[in-house]
Amino acid sequence: MRVGVNVIPRNGKHLVRGGYGKNMTRPFTGRVFFTHGHKNHSIKEKMNMLYEKVQTDLNFVEREKEVEKFWKDNKIFEKSIETRKQGETYTFYDGPPTANGKPHIGHVLTRVIKDMIPRYRTMKGYMVPRKAGWDTHGLPVELEVEKLLGLNGKEQIEEYGMEPFIDKCKESVWKYKGMWEDFSSTVGFWADMENPYVTYDDNFIESEWWALNEIWKKGLLYKGFKVVPYCPRCGTPLSSHEVAQGYKTLKERSAIVRFKVKDEDAYFLAWTTTPWTLPSNIGLCVNPDEKYVKVKVADGNVYYLAQALADNVLGSLAKEEGEKAYEVLETYVGTDLEYKEYEPLYQCAADETEKQHKKAFFIYCDNYVTMTDGTGIVHIAPAFGEDDARVGRKYDAPLVQMVDSEGKLKPETPFAGMRCKPTQKEMDEGAISADPEVLKDLDKRGLLFAAPKMEHDYPHCWRCSTPLLYYARSSWFIKVTEVKEDLIRNNKEINWVPESIGKGRFGDWLENIQDWGISRDRYWGTPLNIWECDDCGHQLSVGSRKELADLSGDPSAETCELHRPYIDKFEITCPKCDKKMHRVKEVIDCWFDSGAMPFAQLHYPFENKELFEKQFPAEFISEAVDQTRGWFYSLHAEATLLFNKPAFKNVIVLGLVQDENGQKMSKSKGNAVDPFDALEKYGADAIRWYFYTNSAPWLPSRFSGDAVMEGQRKFLGTLWNTYAFFVLYANIDGFDAANYKLEPDKLTVMDKWLLSKLNSCVKAVDDNLNNYRIPEAGKALDNFVDEMSNWYVRRSRERFWAKGMEQDKISAYMTLYTALVTVAKAAAPMVPFMTEEIYQNLVRNSFADAPESIHLCDFPAVDESLIDTKLEKDMEEVLDIVVLGRAARNAANIKNRQPIGRMYVKADETVGEFYTDIIREELNVKNVSFTDDVRDFTSYSFKPQLKTLGPKYGKNVSAIKAYLEGLDGNVTMDELNNNGSIKFTVNDVDVELVKDDLLIEIAQKEGFISQENWGITVVLDTNLSEELINEGFVLEVISKVQTMRKDSGFEVMDHIKVSLNGNDKLAEIVKANSDSISTKVLANEIVYGSDVANAKEWDINGQKVTIGVEKV
Repeated sequence: MRVGVNVIPRNGKHLVRGGYGKNMTRPFTGRVFFTHGHKNHSIKEKMNMLYEKVQTDLNFVEREKEVEKFWKDNKIFEKSIETRKQGETYTFYDGPPTANGKPHIGHVLTRVIKDMIPRYRTMKGYMVPRKAGWDTHGLPVELEVEKLLGLNGKEQIEEYGMEPFIDKCKESVWKYKGMWEDFSSTVGFWADMENPYVTYDDNFIESEWWALNEIWKKGLLYKGFKVVPYCPRCGTPLSSHEVAQGYKTLKERSAIVRFKVKDEDAYFLAWTTTPWTLPSNIGLCVNPDEKYVKVKVADGNVYYLAQALADNVLGSLAKEEGEKAYEVLETYVGTDLEYKEYEPLYQCAADETEKQHKKAFFIYCDNYVTMTDGTGIVHIAPAFGEDDARVGRKYDAPLVQMVDSEGKLKPETPFAGMRCKPTQKEMDEGAISADPEVLKDLDKRGLLFAAPKMEHDYPHCWRCSTPLLYYARSSWFIKVTEVKEDLIRNNKEINWVPESIGKGRFGDWLENIQDWGISRDRYWGTPLNIWECDDCGHQLSVGSRKELADLSGDPSAETCELHRPYIDKFEITCPKCDKKMHRVKEVIDCWFDSGAMPFAQLHYPFENKELFEKQFPAEFISEAVDQTRGWFYSLHAEATLLFNKPAFKNVIVLGLVQDENGQKMSKSKGNAVDPFDALEKYGADAIRWYFYTNSAPWLPSRFSGDAVMEGQRKFLGTLWNTYAFFVLYANIDGFDAANYKLEPDKLTVMDKWLLSKLNSCVKAVDDNLNNYRIPEAGKALDNFVDEMSNWYVRRSRERFWAKGMEQDKISAYMTLYTALVTVAKAAAPMVPFMTEEIYQNLVRNSFADAPESIHLCDFPAVDESLIDTKLEKDMEEVLDIVVLGRAARNAANIKNRQPIGRMYVKADETVGEFYTDIIREELNVKNVSFTDDVRDFTSYSFKPQLKTLGPKYGKNVSAIKAYLEGLDGNVTMDELNNNGSIKFTVNDVDVELVKDDLLIEIAQKEGFISQENWGITVVLDTNLSEELINEGFVLEVISKVQTMRKDSGFEVMDHIKVSLNGNDKLAEIVKANSDSISTKVLANEIVYGSDVANAKEWDINGQKVTIGVEKV
């Protein structure tokens, strides 16, 4: 059986390493194959097999399903918690998905990261509670139910009935629960899904009431009249972190409007990006410190605008080229214009202002006005912008709101019933957009100066994709601005992976934090726990069901479902005026539900107080980068508000999963990958390995089936094939690891090297996973498995093939056994299925008292005494030399099986005879000589690297080129290596060149070929004697016979008869070496001049010959 691949990376470079090896007759191809045509079933018939035979195909999907069943049947996950109960607690919080949406490929990434770290920590001895959760409230659920029932909007919901609507919501949230559970099980995600936390559960909600009550008692929960992002379709405001999730690019027209100056034949030119807000205009704003001009313009009008923007706005009005577009009449600073009045743009705004007994329609001053675009004068409508509202409060402006809660302009405007920001679908259904109608009206009245097109990012509702309005309304807020410094300080205690998210995206968010708009005017959500007096307006917060029962005098409150409409029936007598108090109608932001899960999942503080304090804060969480202003923020904000500490200590932020071309996946584009299809095609381990090793977790992942399969072939396939190799020969020899032990004093150098590399690998994996460096851990495993298969097994094969059970063979078996079991344990958190199968076969079949599962084992401990850094360094140099030698063979176009007479090596360190023998065998070279000088075989030539020298030396590059052509190549290379540069003068200019400034070529002496890298030069003597050529023919014949054995299906120990016909030259060479050939291919006889069965013609180094094999 042969194990190995023939192209492997060395220091990040893919170079050929596969070698000739000791008595090697064919290169390794990364497949398990049988040298003597072994058939598994026949082997089993002939021997009592200790280990289960290993299927050598790479179709792991069915095997993973068997492992999944084994875990489930034997409750391995539950045992992994139970057996670690005495260990230190390592808490993981699972961010709750919504069960009324299907899993997508991005959920595979989040699931495998969230599974792997807890598995690793469990193997390190920690007790890792993993409670699954479901996010069940919110508008997405309501919208799904609306669609199901054929309803459209709040009015129809209330006609249908709130109680049956809530019941439907409760049903809807579990629509895909089974799919999520199957998905999680298939991908190997372990969590307690039998006892999950559910955000609509009454106990969960009661804990949230406690939290809100605590925030209320601190004076941080308040009702305010504030401009908030508002969805007219959903009829509810959005929090700032929700807004961040829904920006889309819009192409629209803005408006530059003429506002008539009062008692003056002139206009203020003001700019707005939202023409639909103009009927609500009550003021204009300038920057107090900027310069403004009053100008007479070529169109005959007099305008006021910012001096800095006058050319941009007015330049196109010049009637002829060279003529001035305007004449400056007066210059002001912004404060000169303050309180200057203008005529109302629309009468409806004037009427509303008069009703409120306020003063309006004059110039305000504020520094938020910029000179980057527009006219330097902006229109003010305090009901539709945060800055507008702030400036309006400063000037005691009226609140004029000519838009209703459905996003329609009110009847008192000229645009009654028109929509502010209709979607295309709404317009197709007959809705009229207000923007173009307002522009037409202004144009008709001579008040529209211009309507320039613009493209800008505009916020949309993340649930229903309706453009949002910034809309003044009464809402409930948590005053997180009050604890801003605490939020920032607590964030500094969190280990963000990567650090840049914590300092940048999340840190910047906290620096600019706004109060959290927590209320929603909807139905399906946690009811806000505030009762308000119908008469005097007094408000109180209720912190528990028992408190509500006491205050209302109704004991049924202790068992009532905590949802609308059930909770709304409870009345409280107002302590101020003895009138009735009713619960306010709002529910809360479902992000508060998610952020409450650390304490609400345990019904804290009503139950599990000690358990919560033991498990808070979490050691680890992980979600995608889009949760930075979602779950990450709600967890952090609530933990700071309630406990003044972070909710989590470590967080891995995950990039989004894209298609293989880097495009966002979507069904409409047809590039979405179905996670179930992918898991069925590639298997969970392969996809897990891809996500761990493809790139840093926080970078976008380009999901590619080819890349998944490459990782499967390279790492999983190599590990599996090495394991299969061990099992095959252990069964042939009846080797049972339980009957032997590893004896360090009896190990060969290769054994010691592998065990040293193994412990170095385990040390690297442990250190990297401990510090949440996932790709680095994967790379350490990948490199070790590669070298175990392609170096140790390949170099040690004949030890396994030897007769009997001598100590050398025992050492080889025990070394490989130890490496396989140990690396399986180290890789178990990352590829849990395959490692389980390896463990069950190699360990449980030999040791009955071993832990039931690999995931119940401890993570491997590093044996420092087995790490030999010099041995590893020496072997690394041997590997480098072999790689370079193989590259030189390829460059010379000389096959691996063709022996070469001599190779010279120049390196900083020479290696001993043991290593020299390895080099000879690997490269099929008769003699290897280390030398300090390879000048007799190579020299160097130098040319200027134009892209670096051109900018530095300009016209002198030609002179530099001529100078370089005259240099002694070897002397110059020595100077470069010793000093890092060469120095000389041309045209009175001092020149200093480093290697990056030069194109360096190796000149080869005829009959020799060289390769250089990593400070090593190898030179092959390519002159072949007749003796070497004949030896090459012999090895090629052996290779062809071995291939024919395999193709004929012969078993490992079958003896054969060989025929060779049709080439006298080859016949003579074979006759001269018949004993050696016969021994290697198990031939009892070689006949010439006739054919036996299975005869086939071959071309061997240009010689045609027919070879046949038959079993005897």
